[in-house]
Amino acid sequence: MSFVQNFPFFSIILAMFSGIVSSVLSGKKARNLTLAMIVVTTALSAGTLAFCLRTEESYTYMMGHFPAPWGNEIRAGVLECVTAVLFGVVMFLSVVGGLTHTAEDVEESKLNLFYIMIDLMLSSLLALVYTNDLFTAYVFVEINTIAGCGLIMIRQKGRSLSAAIRYMVMSQLGSGLFLIGLSLLYDVTGHLLMSPAKESVELLVEAGRYKIPLLMIMAVISVGLAIKSGLYPFHYWIPDTYGYATPTGSAVLSGLVSKGYIFLLIKIFYRVLGRENLVGTHMVNVLYLFGVCGMIMGSLHAIGEKDTRRMIAYSSVAQIGYIYMGIGLGTTAGMVASIFHIFAHSATKALLFISAVGLYEVSGDRKDFVSLRGAAFRNPLAGVGFSIGALSMVGFPMLSGFISKLLFATSALGSPEKMMPTLIVLALSTLLNAVYFLRLVITLYSRRRPGDKPLPEQTIVKSSWMLRFAIICFIGLNLVLGMSSQPIVQAITDGLAMFD
Repeated sequence: MSFVQNFPFFSIILAMFSGIVSSVLSGKKARNLTLAMIVVTTALSAGTLAFCLRTEESYTYMMGHFPAPWGNEIRAGVLECVTAVLFGVVMFLSVVGGLTHTAEDVEESKLNLFYIMIDLMLSSLLALVYTNDLFTAYVFVEINTIAGCGLIMIRQKGRSLSAAIRYMVMSQLGSGLFLIGLSLLYDVTGHLLMSPAKESVELLVEAGRYKIPLLMIMAVISVGLAIKSGLYPFHYWIPDTYGYATPTGSAVLSGLVSKGYIFLLIKIFYRVLGRENLVGTHMVNVLYLFGVCGMIMGSLHAIGEKDTRRMIAYSSVAQIGYIYMGIGLGTTAGMVASIFHIFAHSATKALLFISAVGLYEVSGDRKDFVSLRGAAFRNPLAGVGFSIGALSMVGFPMLSGFISKLLFATSALGSPEKMMPTLIVLALSTLLNAVYFLRLVITLYSRRRPGDKPLPEQTIVKSSWMLRFAIICFIGLNLVLGMSSQPIVQAITDGLAMFD
């Protein structure tokens, strides 16, 4: 075995170990350790990606020297590595961009706890991406939930505590359903490793046995992870969760957490339950319906919001709907579009939240439309960053969101029964995206009126260099996804082929 093949395991353990060490460090040292850890784990994932691209195949890493079906395994391929690299980059920029506000929003005595949550969050995300064991996936789903709850409530201001409670209740509901699905799957297959479980499922399907239990397993696992990822109509925890956390917390929760659950669901569809079985039972049609409804309803809720934080949060409901709509098409092209949108939305949503912070700084920390009038003139870089993120969400050419919508539209052509509904909903959703995002962009570039409420005298004039650095890098990442999308789409296609 090549030494590089150890890197996914090293990444997960390093992130967990950093959380342990941070518990005895000061806030500043914990921050430095976390940033260094994110850089190292991202570099390890990049090294693994280079190895998989060179060998053109995936591999499994056996832990504890126990072979299947008893041992615990990690599995790395092109798609897993690309996802891990992107998650690491977004995590690093989200932490850097929110450093100043994290120090202000979190008590100094609890600052190291914040970075412990970040460490555990990254560890769990990497585990969800790499694991080949279903029970290990469940364990890290719970770690992810606890870390997410900690990121929300550590601010202890406004509605953050109630948001954390709502998040915990809904997450535990989703986790419970997911665990029930895994228990049923283990009962009928006798396996928790993905590959042996898939072999058993295929034998059961061929023999025509356990049709109802298998259908229940598909339904319960899908609903459980849909709740945790915020699919409509299970989305009501999202506005408060994303809107009242720290800037870093909002960027991480909106950009990464829900995507980790969706990535795990895609792995289970391909590597355990079988995509053909999902199509045959019409489970994909249910996900398609919920996804389409989420695209429209999330946008309608966003249009009615006056608080820009909640508006951006409701936008996530619509974007998660896009992902499930692509999965619901039941085709490889639809899945490629959904995974690319996971990448695009991770980068763009984090850009929106981080850029919004720079706009709030020059508006007396107010989030309403009236107070933000002219904010792009007071903080030009944040205005440009938010505008690029908004245009990407609308689907402006050269940006990542345009590629996502193009992929969704072309994938719809391969599903005749769903082609027209998909194209109509794409057009309608794009129009609704333009209504609320461009309305805010126009407000940001409108001069303040004589009757507007004056801004506080202590309003910040200039953002920190760390925030500016994060905005510039997020803009660059968005442009890379939009203008150099073909290699990424090819990597996603190759990675899905390795899933089978």
